[in-house]
Amino acid sequence: MAIDQHGDAVLEGLSIRSLPKVSLHDHLDGGVRPATIIELADEIDLEVPEDDADELADWFADKSDSGSLVEYLKTFDLTTAVMQTREGLTRVAREFVEDLAADGVIYGEVRWAPEQHLGRGLSLEEVVEAVQEGIEEGEDAAEQAGQDIRVGQLITAMRHTDRSLEIARLAVDWRERGAVGFDIAGPEDGFPPSKHRAAFDYLASQFFPTTVHAGEAAGLDSIRSALIDGRALRLGHGVRIAEDLDVVSRAGEDVLVQFGDLARWVRDREIPLELSPSSNLQTGAVAAWGDTLEDHPFDLLYQLGFSVTVNVDNRTMSRTSLTRELALLVETFDYSLDDLEAFQLNAAAAAFLPTEEREELIELIADGFER
Repeated sequence: MAIDQHGDAVLEGLSIRSLPKVSLHDHLDGGVRPATIIELADEIDLEVPEDDADELADWFADKSDSGSLVEYLKTFDLTTAVMQTREGLTRVAREFVEDLAADGVIYGEVRWAPEQHLGRGLSLEEVVEAVQEGIEEGEDAAEQAGQDIRVGQLITAMRHTDRSLEIARLAVDWRERGAVGFDIAGPEDGFPPSKHRAAFDYLASQFFPTTVHAGEAAGLDSIRSALIDGRALRLGHGVRIAEDLDVVSRAGEDVLVQFGDLARWVRDREIPLELSPSSNLQTGAVAAWGDTLEDHPFDLLYQLGFSVTVNVDNRTMSRTSLTRELALLVETFDYSLDDLEAFQLNAAAAAFLPTEEREELIELIADGFER
């Protein structure tokens, strides 16, 4: 199967881009158009490493492909720098939604950390308001272009700071105004979810859903803390749950696997894994298994019945799209249209929406794939 220059491919006569998709793990500051970065940087007299959009895109891709989450995260210094004004935040959010819609996404959740956007005097309330304004503008623009999309905010706290309870309260305040869930992000190793137990206790008392970055730069203890301390309904990445699987034998396509207690719990409780194939390679999250996509435990987890979903993590840094991620998986693991539909149905079922709205989303996906 050939993947074209835009990351698209044809599977069973259908363009993957044309298929309805759900995006659960997508960072706002990781999905800024390079051209927009250059324009916004010029407005605030910020120096950028490249003044051509294509060359800047290359710069992000090169810097992000380090095999280290810590190094990968350094590239966000540039994107967050141009997201410190109301106008910048609104524009980035609007274009973010437009890009999702162009990629065939019909429901998305965008995660971002308001505390990182206060450098030019805006308040937490003002930055959330600016992003929500941009999301709604993007939804309206998509509708005018004949594309239906809905996007909710995942209000995120940085795990290496001490503002998580404050950010949790902010998320709950915005529950009826665009916020659908909460997350913690940033350097995972050394900053377990247990350090933010007060925030998670508050969210639980408010019945507000959480997804927690875990099992990316840290292993099983991080996942365990996400589930116990964070009451996570989904695992942000969670790929290192495969460390709790012991492959006893392989005979052709038959694999005998012994489950650890944690892996069995995640699989049997159908706790969704927000897997991001390209990003997982770039950050070294799958280094224990290899450094190519075929080494990624994605297929093992899928075949064993885990609730796997496919995500981009950071479109700018990984120079990717949800269409491209799906095309790469098809190319690597020979997946069929039914497999891609299963990934989208998993994501729809995991969305932080009321049951009735999840059921509607599932119907839209099933209808779209059937057509």
